[in-house]
Amino acid sequence: MTETATRLNDVDIAAVGHLFEGIRADESKAQTTWAAHVQWNGAFASQARVRNFSPIASDEPTALGGGDTAPNPVEQLLGALGNCLAVGYAANATLAGIELKDLRIDLKGDLDLSVFLGLAEGHAGFTSITAKVTIDSDAPQEKLDELHARVKASSPVGHTLGNAVPVDIVLN
Repeated sequence: MTETATRLNDVDIAAVGHLFEGIRADESKAQTTWAAHVQWNGAFASQARVRNFSPIASDEPTALGGGDTAPNPVEQLLGALGNCLAVGYAANATLAGIELKDLRIDLKGDLDLSVFLGLAEGHAGFTSITAKVTIDSDAPQEKLDELHARVKASSPVGHTLGNAVPVDIVLN
């Protein structure tokens, strides 16, 4: 078992506990703003800068006219959902005392390019997204089911995708 007095699932239990208690004591600490800055690099290539990290490249596959040098935006969106779910499973499992031996999330989304290409009007985004979660743990299935329900109920990216969220795109 990877559990020690301060870590479970390689998560710093004290750090998560301090965050939890800090927000419990002052709800205003829960309100956060996140940002990304995108630079177009020609053709269908661009890159996003987030905080002080290396740029995150984006491009389209050659079948869509791109150079296929990086994942495209909809693939990155699926990855963002999967990464958000992984954080949710790690955090909630740790808080519940559940050791995760392995966690895998396979995502697929269905998208009709007709609207994007201007051939039709309507919804240009995914018509459905499926995330299949595989957890390897010695925890009883009942505990894993509770964990799964908590993660589904609290995923910021999952909730953003699953609910109508105002998006304001402004031309400067």
